[in-house]
Amino acid sequence: MREFPEWIRCRWPSGAEFSKTKEILARYRLNTVCQSAHCPNVGECFSRLTATFMILGDRCTRGCRFCAIGGGRTEPPEPDEPERVAEAARELGLGYVVVTSVTRDDLDDGGSAHFAATVRSLHAAGVKVEVLVPDFGGNGDAIVTVVESGPEVFDHNVETVPRLYRDVRPGADYARSVKVLAHAKNVAPDLLTKSGIMVGLGEKKDEIHSVMQDLRETGCDIFTIGQYLSPSSGHCPVQRFVRPEEFEEYSEVAKTLGFLYAVSAPLARSSYKAAEAFEAVSRGLVFERMEVAKDGL
Repeated sequence: MREFPEWIRCRWPSGAEFSKTKEILARYRLNTVCQSAHCPNVGECFSRLTATFMILGDRCTRGCRFCAIGGGRTEPPEPDEPERVAEAARELGLGYVVVTSVTRDDLDDGGSAHFAATVRSLHAAGVKVEVLVPDFGGNGDAIVTVVESGPEVFDHNVETVPRLYRDVRPGADYARSVKVLAHAKNVAPDLLTKSGIMVGLGEKKDEIHSVMQDLRETGCDIFTIGQYLSPSSGHCPVQRFVRPEEFEEYSEVAKTLGFLYAVSAPLARSSYKAAEAFEAVSRGLVFERMEVAKDGL
C-alpha cells in the first residue's frame, strides 16, 4: 500500500449520529455501498445521518478490480426490500436518497424492476431519489423500466477511461456504459443524468478529457471525478495520487464542456453530497461549487 499524501484526509467514524445510522441500517437489514465498498467518506456521511443504499444483495456477478464488493452466490431479490429502504429513509429523516446496487447479470432484467419498486416506495414516503445503476448488460428495456419509475437523477458511472477497461473492469464495456446514459436521456430528455470516473489508475489527461466529452455528447448533466484508492493489495494498485490543482483543472474543463454541475476533488465520490448537487441544479445554480471541508471533501 502506498502512503497517502497529506491532501487525502478522512473523518474517523465516530459519534452518536454515526452509531444511530449504523443501528437503523442494521435494524432494517439494509446494505450500503458506504460500508461494502469501503468508502472513505463513510464517517462524515453516517455522522450526517445519510447513506447510499445498496439493493439486490451484497454479492456482485462482476469482478471489477477496483471494487471491494465481493462476488459469490447471489440470492433472489427480497420483495420487501424497497419498503425497508423507504422506512429507513423516513427514520433517518432523509428527503433525498441515492440508491445503487450490485450488478446482477443472473437476473433477466438485471434487477431493474426492483430498482423501480424502490423508487416508487421512496416517492410514496415523500423522498426524492437518485439511482446509481449498473449497465444492465445493455438491456434497453431495463433502462426504460428504471427511467419510467421517475427518479429525480439517473446515474451510471463509466469509472475509468476506455484503454483501462480490460484491466480495471473486465466484465464491462465502455461504449455500452456510454449508451446506457444516452438511452436514459433519449427516453426522458428532461431527466437529469450523471456519471463519474476515478483517477490514479494510469489514465492520461487527454483520455480524461475525451471521456468528459463523450459524456456531454449523451447530454449528461452532472459529472464527478475523484481519486482511486485501492481497497487491498489484491486490487488494482494506485498509479499516482492526483494533486488538488489537477482536480481544479478538470472542474474548469467540465464547466467549459457545459456540464451543469461537477464535483471534482480527491475524495469526491458519485453519491457524496448528491442532494446538494441536485438542489443546486434544480435552483438553476449552474456550476456553483461546494465548499471543500478541511478533512477531505
